[in-house]
Amino acid sequence: MIEASGLTMVYGPVVAVKDVSFVVRPGEIMGLLGPNGAGKTTILKILATQIVPTAGEAKIAGIKVLEDPIRARERLGFLPENAPLYDQMEVREYLSFVAEARLDPEKRAERLAWVKETCGLEEVWYVPIGELSKGFKQRVGLAQALIHDPPCLILDEPTTGLDPLQIVEIRRLIKELSREKAIIFSTHILQEVEALADWVSIINEGRLVAQGKLATLAEQAFPETRLYLRTDKPFDEALARIAGLRFERLEAEDGYAYRLYFRGHKEPALTEAACAAGVTILALERESEDLEQIFLSLIARKEGTDAGA
Repeated sequence: MIEASGLTMVYGPVVAVKDVSFVVRPGEIMGLLGPNGAGKTTILKILATQIVPTAGEAKIAGIKVLEDPIRARERLGFLPENAPLYDQMEVREYLSFVAEARLDPEKRAERLAWVKETCGLEEVWYVPIGELSKGFKQRVGLAQALIHDPPCLILDEPTTGLDPLQIVEIRRLIKELSREKAIIFSTHILQEVEALADWVSIINEGRLVAQGKLATLAEQAFPETRLYLRTDKPFDEALARIAGLRFERLEAEDGYAYRLYFRGHKEPALTEAACAAGVTILALERESEDLEQIFLSLIARKEGTDAGA
């Protein structure tokens, strides 16, 4: 389990992170989402024992990172945005070096064989790291984070700079690893959150804007349900008589189009109203917001709240 409680990081007059809290349990992938400069990397570095927070507490597998950072590191695999690789060393040499630092001698061969196969490094095992593609370098960086089989993983922008095929491969591997591990990955790419995360923490200007499953965040950002409706005749008067429904008329080349807004999960009685008005419904679709709309709405709402305070 990875825990953050009230994490705050201040650099002189700059507040990089302010009162951020979350808990990631085994079997979960949390996406830490925010624009560049939002404070994501600072949070991950605190969790990875690389920097000491101004305030707050972090735990890795139940171990307080400020009180016992060495034991916390034993239970953590960390892939920073720029993986700590030695270009002159072959993949085999580098991972053997990491294994010697992190594992008892009797476990090294088994774990080296495991990361070699799991991370797909067989074809580059004897290749100098400096000659590898960006995708293979990311795999080597992930292998060094996994070699000691930690229960917790922290991945900072794990797919940045990869081509589409490499992104799919890294996503698949992270998904497989999440069956037994608590995983945090940070990103500013909305599609990565949709593809990987079980739930998300949205960070902006160092502050936690929203947190939860994507469906829950969608409800917070857009509490009203939206429907697209197209009819063969004007439907304004009948729609205006339906309680709890508001609508706007849209331009349409074929027929008459409307966007309907209502709260709750029960759809208004549109079919009955159409029959009573002698109107034929040509199209009726529920509209859903994508993650970009949700993200922008929640950030704007938070900024408005802060300004009002």
